[in-house]
This record gives sequence, structure tokens and C-alpha cells, in this order.
Amino acid sequence: MKILIADDDPQLVRALRITLAVHGYAVVAAADGAAAITLAAQTHPDIVLLDLGMPHLDGIHVIEALRGWTTAPIIVVSGRTGSADKVDALDAGADDYVTKPFQIDELLARLRALTRRSTAATGEPVVTFGDVAIDLAAKAVTRAGERVHLTPTEWRMLEFLARHPGALVTRQTLLKEIWGSEQVTDSGYLRLYMSQLRKKLEPDPARPLHLLTESGMGYRLVTDTADSAQ
Repeated sequence: MKILIADDDPQLVRALRITLAVHGYAVVAAADGAAAITLAAQTHPDIVLLDLGMPHLDGIHVIEALRGWTTAPIIVVSGRTGSADKVDALDAGADDYVTKPFQIDELLARLRALTRRSTAATGEPVVTFGDVAIDLAAKAVTRAGERVHLTPTEWRMLEFLARHPGALVTRQTLLKEIWGSEQVTDSGYLRLYMSQLRKKLEPDPARPLHLLTESGMGYRLVTDTADSAQ
């Protein structure tokens, strides 16, 4: 498995090269954002480890550029600890966020988790409700046959609900699934993203039939409207 490391800290890159090689990964590295995009296009890495504060091109712009053509998992490895930085990175399309300094065992565990998630994506079902179809393998949503654009965070929320149709998914479960193992509190983020999903997917967003709120607990995706009648 090939990993692209995009970081302008040569000591960190050197240490990661050695450690990851020991664990069977092939490593390519770029020292600035523009080089990272070029190298990714040339080498097609399986996973990208990306710093946010790089020369020439900010990490957020690198994520957005990569997401234009690849679904390879992106792990942000950054010294920025603010929740706004994490939200921006995840919304841009990153899959995980690790704060520097970090334990190598934690990074390896996250690499393994993303590897399992990406290799399990083949043969996924299509979940439907109303005139909406959620293709879990293609990471695509259509409504009445037309493609619906979702932000990466909206997709993560919908995807998790679609993988557990009919089940109550708690707010804490969604926070952990969307923003990783870091301790994140719900400051209205989930309500905001659920509101956006309803606007895009519900016939009447003010009276949802499928994307339901369970007061004080979490959310539920109902694929059969007969089940949502209360």
C-alpha cells in the first residue's frame, strides 16, 4: 500500500518513512502543497497523510484539489488543535484528523481502520427511500434520477444512517463517526447538517418523512414511510 506524506518537516517525514516502511507501506513524500498535488497525480497513493500549514498551497486547498478526482483516504496530521481547523479539514474532504505530537501506534491504528473501510467499499448496496437513492459504493446520491451534491460531512452523516436503516443512531455515535475519536461536543453541528440534508432530500423539509429526529437521543433514517407514521 502506497502512502503520500505531504509535510514540510523533514525530520517528521524521515521518521515516518522509516516506521511505515517497517510496517509494509511504500512511501512517497512532498514538501509543499503544490508538489503534493502533482505527486498524487503521478503516483496515485492509496492513503494521503497531509499537514495543513505547508508552503505554496494550504492543506485545505490540497484536500479540495485531491477530492476533485480521488477518493483515497486523507488523514490530516497537523499541529493545529482548534475545532474550527478540524471542521474545515473534514468538510473539505479529509477522512480523519490527528493532532501533533501523536503516538505512532495511534496513527498506525487509524491507517488500518481506513484501509479496512476502503477495501470494504466494494459490493455495497444501494439504499433507497422516496425518490432518493444512496449508492454506498460510489458514494453518490440521486433524487428523481438527478445527482445531489453533498458536502463530505453531509455524506458521512447520511452514509452512517443509511448503513443502519431504521435504527436509532445517537448524537454521540454520529459525532464520533464524523469527527473521529477526538472529543467533540455537539455545538449545533448535527442539527445544521441534518437540516441541510432534509432540504436536499425530503419532499417537505419542515415535515420530514425519512430523516427523523428522536428528541433528546439522536436520528433515524426511515426508508419505509409507513414506519414513520406516528
